[in-house]
Amino acid sequence: MKSIEIKELSLSFGEVKVLKQLDLDIGDGEFLVLLGASGCGKSTLLNCIAGLLDVTDGQIFIKGKNVTWEEPKDRGIGMVFQSYALYPQMTVEGNLSFGLKNQKVPKAEIAQRIERAAAILQIEPLLKRKPAELSGGQRQRVAIGRALVRDVDVFLFDEPLSNLDAKLRAELRVEIKRLHQRLENTMIYVTHDQIEALTLADRIAIMKEGSVQQLADPHAIYNKPVNKYVAGFIGSPGMNFIEGAIETGRKTTFQTDGIKIDLGNYEFAEEAKSGKAIFGIRPEHVVVGAEVASQPYKTTVEVEVVEPMGSDTLVWSKLQNREFRFRVDGQSDFEAGSKVKIGFDPLRASIFDAASEVRI
Repeated sequence: MKSIEIKELSLSFGEVKVLKQLDLDIGDGEFLVLLGASGCGKSTLLNCIAGLLDVTDGQIFIKGKNVTWEEPKDRGIGMVFQSYALYPQMTVEGNLSFGLKNQKVPKAEIAQRIERAAAILQIEPLLKRKPAELSGGQRQRVAIGRALVRDVDVFLFDEPLSNLDAKLRAELRVEIKRLHQRLENTMIYVTHDQIEALTLADRIAIMKEGSVQQLADPHAIYNKPVNKYVAGFIGSPGMNFIEGAIETGRKTTFQTDGIKIDLGNYEFAEEAKSGKAIFGIRPEHVVVGAEVASQPYKTTVEVEVVEPMGSDTLVWSKLQNREFRFRVDGQSDFEAGSKVKIGFDPLRASIFDAASEVRI
């Protein structure tokens, strides 16, 4: 069952087109993440769903009801903003109950909803405190609680963790996932952080310039990006790209100066044709040491820079005078200027048409 349907949605500010004929279906109970760089339109789309922005064209349906021109309070959504937006003069309990009191919800039901939300978010001891007495993480829990007490089917999150430090972001990320598993509500989550997207989402919609580039589960987004933009956006560090050409004949290969890679293992989306192409391989899919012998493609590279990261190490090297990065175990010992044998399987690669940048 569809929880939210977005049909041919467009939004313009004057001559600037922010959203362009966007179509999106979100399943009941699904956790969808809108991911993209700043200015791609992800927060704008969320605000359109929430009713905070009037669309230029198109329609929005929530639970089968056309809410395109409905007020935010009538859409059956709960929203958590990037800023906590808590009333400083009120206690946590007052912040949680404020919206419900305005809706004339009976006192007994308000108390029941606050008790339930506080238990889920583990903020019972904080109910009598004011926002100034809370940490950043506690304030964000209260902000989530304010949406939770509304008892709605759809929750919208607009970069709720961006103001927190890395450790706290990781902790609250897990809490949000637990919350979704417990409530099974539809959740739409906006972020520019790919780790948040990959760990939280049932599906990810990667956006660029007001349109969705790819909508798929995290595994497909990571391993089979639909185009070069998605491939480069997902992954830290990004995918290695090598420009060259596909040659078909007795064997299908990718070739460029000093490099020839047999593509016998590669899963082409359509019949391979000769022509200019871009070969992409992720740093973590490159192997070193004893494993190299079993890889279809092997070569030697020169180490330029070594970046120890604790559990693993990122090595920057040169492959036929092209920048090439690979990730190894944190206990590996490499030095700048040394020669290293590496290998990889083209089955784990992504190949894109040089002109359209679409996956081949």
